[in-house]
Amino acid sequence: MSTETLVNRARVICENNGARFTSIREKVFRLLANLNGGIGAYELLEQLKQTEPGAKPATVYRALEFLTEQGFIHKIESSNAFLLCHHFGQHHPAQLLICDQCGNVTELHSSLLQEEFNRQAVTHGFVIKHQTIEAHGLCANCKVAE
Repeated sequence: MSTETLVNRARVICENNGARFTSIREKVFRLLANLNGGIGAYELLEQLKQTEPGAKPATVYRALEFLTEQGFIHKIESSNAFLLCHHFGQHHPAQLLICDQCGNVTELHSSLLQEEFNRQAVTHGFVIKHQTIEAHGLCANCKVAE
């Protein structure tokens, strides 16, 4: 899906939710939409400064918080990085395959995995408030290159 299509979808979702998709939020969204893996907030800040020289860390963190709340991005907990959600607009647990060699991240959406995880939580009397499942290893390309 093209970046423009993604941006237009995000705009519509924000309008429907009564949320403001400001120009800074859109720029951060576009930066994330053009990546195959995750990126940290300070790396995003450096890229954002190319078009917004006055941008500060708080600018990026506020945009990331908004994009997360809208369900547009996921946080990669193990590396404190962020990536565009490919099922955005629907709040769902993140299931990520992270290549430790090239940094590529593949997002999964397995209802079986989610159901089993939730079932196990209930069995243990646990209430899940936020769920991110991350698996680290080698992607198909890096595995072949080894």
